[in-house]
Amino acid sequence: MSSGQQARAQAAAITPTGTAPEQVRPPADRLLALFDGRRLSPGQRRIAQYLIDHLTEAAFLSITELAERVGVSQPSVTRFAASLGFSGYPALRDVLQPIALSAVAGTPDSREQIRHNELQAAVDAEIENLENVRRLLADTNQVLAIGRSLAHSVPLTVLGLRISVSLAEYFAYAARRIHPDVRLVTRGGSVAYDALLQSRAAGGEWVLAFAMPRHAKETLAALRAARSTGLRVVLITDPTVGPMVDEAEVVLMAGTGSRLVFDSYAAPGMLSAALLQAMADADPERTQARLEQYEQVADQHGFFL
Repeated sequence: MSSGQQARAQAAAITPTGTAPEQVRPPADRLLALFDGRRLSPGQRRIAQYLIDHLTEAAFLSITELAERVGVSQPSVTRFAASLGFSGYPALRDVLQPIALSAVAGTPDSREQIRHNELQAAVDAEIENLENVRRLLADTNQVLAIGRSLAHSVPLTVLGLRISVSLAEYFAYAARRIHPDVRLVTRGGSVAYDALLQSRAAGGEWVLAFAMPRHAKETLAALRAARSTGLRVVLITDPTVGPMVDEAEVVLMAGTGSRLVFDSYAAPGMLSAALLQAMADADPERTQARLEQYEQVADQHGFFL
């Protein structure tokens, strides 16, 4: 099969059964469908963004020209095409060119429409991720049981490395308002192992770990280290199943928004807030006492405007 035949077959496969033929779909929808459901690295998303912003020109560039325009290497463009399911850049370009020609023949603001649809599609994807969390939280017994376990673990260790640091910091910051001893681990290697050993020696039973894509090797090592010390793990991660889930007693999945250059974390953030609520409900007297104490300190020192 030639690259052109392969490209046409792949383009046809993108159109779901029962929908309008590929040729009559708006160019914006046809372009965004190429990226739908693909796990792209930030560098690959830069290439996708360039195609979105300059479709009518970029679709006719050589691989060398496209790499120069985006500021990446030619192998990066080849890997980008492969990540979309194509044999190489020529096969991808064979699909892009008809879309570009239909955009030129359409309305003058087709590029703006593509960008408009792209941003809305990112929000729509996050709404779907939140809907999945809503379904997960329908089992309130599970969430409350996890909250009790985390609340009763003193100390409680919260782990998040690389891109997951922000989620771990948010959870630890809030948990310290209602829990007497929360220990945050945001560095891997021997530093993480040392912190986990100390937590277990101090009587800790549980680690809450965040592992968002791209999944870091040191996160897997830290989870294994936690297990080796006798700590049990609650893992919040995305639906991509990997070796990390084998190192956790409890796995809670929340999708990440991957439509833009960098991921967004509405669903993991919502799941974190729900676990904090479950922790607060597990020991309401302690929660109330600590919150009141914190407000007194905040007023005394003028923490807030």
